[in-house]
Amino acid sequence: MSNRMFCFQCQETSKNNGCTIQGVCGKTAEVAQLQDLLIYLLKGIAFWGTRAKNLDVVHTDTNLFVAEALFATITNANFDADRFIKLIKEAVDRRETLRDAAQARCQELHGEPCPGNGPDWASWKPESYDSDTMLTKAATVGVMADEDLDEDIRSLRELITYGLKGMAAYTDHAYVLGEEDPEILAFMQEMLETTTNDELTAEDLTAMVLKTGEMGLRAMALLDKANTETYGHPEPTQVYLGVKPGPGILVSGHDLLDLEELLEQTQGSGVNIYTHGEMLPAHAYPQFKKYDHFVGNYGGSWWQQREEFKHFGGPILMTTNCIVRPKESYKDRIFTTGMAGYPGCPHIPDREPGQQKDFSEIIQIARQSPEPDLLEDKSITTGFAHHTVLQHAQAVIDAVQSGTIKRFVVMGGCDGRQKSRQYYTDVAQALPEDTIILTAGCAKYRYNKLNLGSINGFPRVLDAGQCNDSYSLIRTAQALAEAFHLEDVNDLPISYDIAWYEQKAVIVLLALLHLGIRKIRLGPTLPAFLSPNVTEVLVKYFDLKPIGEVEEDVEAMMMGM
Repeated sequence: MSNRMFCFQCQETSKNNGCTIQGVCGKTAEVAQLQDLLIYLLKGIAFWGTRAKNLDVVHTDTNLFVAEALFATITNANFDADRFIKLIKEAVDRRETLRDAAQARCQELHGEPCPGNGPDWASWKPESYDSDTMLTKAATVGVMADEDLDEDIRSLRELITYGLKGMAAYTDHAYVLGEEDPEILAFMQEMLETTTNDELTAEDLTAMVLKTGEMGLRAMALLDKANTETYGHPEPTQVYLGVKPGPGILVSGHDLLDLEELLEQTQGSGVNIYTHGEMLPAHAYPQFKKYDHFVGNYGGSWWQQREEFKHFGGPILMTTNCIVRPKESYKDRIFTTGMAGYPGCPHIPDREPGQQKDFSEIIQIARQSPEPDLLEDKSITTGFAHHTVLQHAQAVIDAVQSGTIKRFVVMGGCDGRQKSRQYYTDVAQALPEDTIILTAGCAKYRYNKLNLGSINGFPRVLDAGQCNDSYSLIRTAQALAEAFHLEDVNDLPISYDIAWYEQKAVIVLLALLHLGIRKIRLGPTLPAFLSPNVTEVLVKYFDLKPIGEVEEDVEAMMMGM
């Protein structure tokens, strides 16, 4: 059993090269290897799934399973080795069922079985599902397993894979709310199959990267529809950051249905519900405002949770990523659900058809918990998604035409631990007072509590919501281009200064590249999984650039450079 790993899928990967002993995120070599094996087997499902689809054999549950399993492998979502072994077993079982169905259909159509069982990822079955067996196999299928693979091919394959992981997260959220698009699920399998095709050139794979961005945009639109049709369009909302009398439950992550069901189950219980991190924008949805015990947001960005959670007092529910290794001071009261997981932390099972998840255990603990310690006593504003901004489109246009607003700067994306991310705070403070910051995702915690003022009643930080609400920023840009009668969105007074951390940010980047957005600054580092040649292509055709010095970048952005 090896204690070695290789992972470079997130921004904080060791030395911007790759984690080889343990992930900077905290995942062990064992979990990293099991994730590699799971991805390998998902490619086996894709092998049979793409062929079965051509035979009119579609296993909808298995298609959704691929998305869920991809979601489980994104950074800071699931650290539980046992859960991954279960997912690996389910992947093999589903693959075998799908293969049998495809071969039966083939025989029905042609009168004889289709030859062969496919490549190793489409046929390998373990003798047992013990950890040693899994890890022995995993050591042969990781990112760097083929040392002779061309580095540009590897880079593009991983770029597609990480984009699919982000797409899977958004798609799964939409499916949870009942919004479906089978073509997105089919596309994930087509692209997984693409990453195994040795006949494809770097040029072929580059085209597939942009195609992934196109389908990623479709997935984001699907989730936007699911959220807004279920909970209403977000509206500008002041969110309290202090505490209210009584015990509470803290909800982190991104899953709005988990939050809704918890709110329903705690009505009249005397337990307050607080959001944390990426769940902050939930306060802007009209449907959630009917709950009097939905009282505010506690704490800041995901990476600060180890200091903030110990002060909360009550239980904490992690609905998705981002989980940081919990301290003993609160480990006994942190719960996971959905695709999230952490060893030693209780996991709330998925809901049965037609029923809610059972949050009774976490509610019982909350009733016996002290009220949270006060961290800060102020409010911040969220809820400036595309519907709200476009309702005021004429006012925005007038402000731009009069020169009251000189420029918009998109500073969405992810936050992280590295000190270099102070850059985004410094940029926000250095931008001229006639600029508006458009943001979505946890990157906003670098500047959303600053007193940056307003322009014509608009806060200078317009928070559209979660990272998946980056679609709002795209829709806003497209609508403004239409309003100004511009054929090219790059002609708008908008600059892009994006922070990234994990794979949901990757699919947002690919969506922007698909739309032809140029001059994107990306930081605090460019992805380690981009080879020099792939980076050169992105620079040449899209003018993708690393962040630089604050003063120079601000000056360049104000000049549209």
